[in-house]
Amino acid sequence: MSRTPEDNERIVKAGIKDKVRRTARWVPFADDALAAYYCALDPATPAKVKLAIMAALAYFVMPVDAIPDFIAVLGFGDDAAVFWAAWRTISGHITYLHRDRAAAVLAGEDDKGTPPDRG
Repeated sequence: MSRTPEDNERIVKAGIKDKVRRTARWVPFADDALAAYYCALDPATPAKVKLAIMAALAYFVMPVDAIPDFIAVLGFGDDAAVFWAAWRTISGHITYLHRDRAAAVLAGEDDKGTPPDRG
């Protein structure tokens, strides 16, 4: 069953931040994945690039893929291959602003640059 671009976007929006936070110490491209997500949300990013980002990130976020993520070391290999294939198309569109937002989220801040509500 193939997913639509809308399905990919819904999957990514629902799970990207949690997935990156959980896997950042094992997945060398986690910060790039989150920066790519913010690039996809940027209105200045071309539609073709947004589609490539969301498709690659949906594959990363989904718990079921070719090699399950719980398998040590190998589990993220297929995710990395898919992401890096998309990276060739998207990397030129990722700005320092996208990277700054990703770094802030990884540091425990929310999207507005403030600590998240812990209440």
